[in-house]
Amino acid sequence: MPTPGQDGAGAPVTIVLLAGRVKVPDRIGHHDYLAGCRLLAGLLEQTNGVRAVVVAEGWPADESLLQAARCVVVYAGGAHKSPLLATPERSATIERLAQAGVGLVMIHQAVSYPADRAAQAAAWIGGAHVAGHGARGHWPASHREFPAHPVTRGVAAWDSHDGWLREIRFVDGLRGVTPLVWSSRQRRDGREGGTDDVVAWAYERPHGGRAFCYTGLDGHAAWSAAGVRQLLVNGTLWAAGLPIPNGGAPCAIAASALSAYLTPRGSRRAWIGKLMRRGLRRLTAGRADRRAP
Repeated sequence: MPTPGQDGAGAPVTIVLLAGRVKVPDRIGHHDYLAGCRLLAGLLEQTNGVRAVVVAEGWPADESLLQAARCVVVYAGGAHKSPLLATPERSATIERLAQAGVGLVMIHQAVSYPADRAAQAAAWIGGAHVAGHGARGHWPASHREFPAHPVTRGVAAWDSHDGWLREIRFVDGLRGVTPLVWSSRQRRDGREGGTDDVVAWAYERPHGGRAFCYTGLDGHAAWSAAGVRQLLVNGTLWAAGLPIPNGGAPCAIAASALSAYLTPRGSRRAWIGKLMRRGLRRLTAGRADRRAP
C-alpha cells in the first residue's frame, strides 16, 4: 500500500487546482481565484509527498494532467461561468474523473450550477447551489463549533464577513453528506443553522471518491483566518484520500505573506471608470425604457 501522501512506488500524490479567469480591472483580492489557488497549493505541499499544480484560466491545455490527479480543486465562477461547463467535452472529463473516484473540491461560486446541470453536479460533490434559486449574499457570521470529522481537525474558531452561497440542493436524504460549517443571516451562528444554512460539507460518493465544498472565500482576505486555511487544506487532502493528522494538516503561513499572492488588477482609476460607465449605461437604458410607449 502507498505511504501517506504518495501514490505507487514513492510517486507524489498530484492535486490539480483549476483557477478561474481573474477579472481585470477589479478590486484587489475580489474573486482572485488564481491567488487563492497559488496560496492553497503552497499550503498543501507542506504535507510530504503532495504535488500541487495550479492551472490558470480554468482548464489545462494538456488534459493528461487531470488524468494524473488524485484530486481536482476548482476555485472559479459558477453557473454559466463555470470552466467545467464551457464545453461538453470538459463536463464529460469531470464525469469520468468522478466515476473513477477522483476527489473534487469546489470553492465559492464553483458550487453553483444551472438548474439543468444541478443533479449531475450533486452526484459529483454531494449538492449544488442552483443559479437563480439558491440564496447568496454577504453577511457576518461566527464559526465556533464544528462536528467531529477529519476535515475539522485542528480548525480554530473564526469570525467572518464573507460572501456565501446557501440553500444548497443536496442529494436525497443527505446520503454521504456531512455538513461542516453553517452561516445563517438570521442566527449569525456558525454551528446551529439548519440545512439551508450549510456552507461547507464533505461528501463520500456511494461508488467511491470524495468531495469537499466551501462556499465562502469571496475575497482573498478570508484566507487570513487560520480556521479557514486549516479547513481548506484538510478538506482538500481528505478529498484526495489522504489521512489527516489529529491536529490537522500543516498549513502555516505568515500573515504578511498573504498579499504576495494577489493578482494585479489594473489601476483603481480604470476600475472606477469602468463602474461609472456601467452605471451610465444602466441609467441610459432605464430612461429609454421609460420613454418607450
